[in-house]
Amino acid sequence: MYTRVQTAQKKWGGSLTAIDNWLEERQQLIVSYCKLAALPPFDTKRTTLPAQAAVQEFCQLMVDYLSAGHFEVYERIVSECAVNGTDSRKLADSLYPKIAVSTDLALNFNDLYADHLSTRHSAAFDRELSALGQALEERFEYEDELINTLYEKHTDTSVSA
Repeated sequence: MYTRVQTAQKKWGGSLTAIDNWLEERQQLIVSYCKLAALPPFDTKRTTLPAQAAVQEFCQLMVDYLSAGHFEVYERIVSECAVNGTDSRKLADSLYPKIAVSTDLALNFNDLYADHLSTRHSAAFDRELSALGQALEERFEYEDELINTLYEKHTDTSVSA
């Protein structure tokens, strides 16, 4: 996941301020996820649930990232695609439902764990965090398709925001 965001930043960085900010938020979300999941380089071989504060931080980053995507970046991409090409709009319309699946999963995870981690079992938390990580990975792929479409087909008419 982290390598993907670095590649995205190199490829599309500087093309649109909203995308730059969003990719930075994605990077922070991935780092927080890796810490929470005890993945390298944060591998702590944890046997208990992470601290509630760490879960809350991750959940807040995740909700902020989802919000930025839905209310800033997607809107911008869809409006640019609508103005500049029906093929791009069709792609955006086909990807949005796929992205929405991960939104639902992420919001459910937030509802379950942001304030109530101590009531959950470690095995359930790890399983649900893993499922969330897989969903986020797929989401990032779909989002990158949208960003790439905006970048390749619409940069002549895009203005930094």
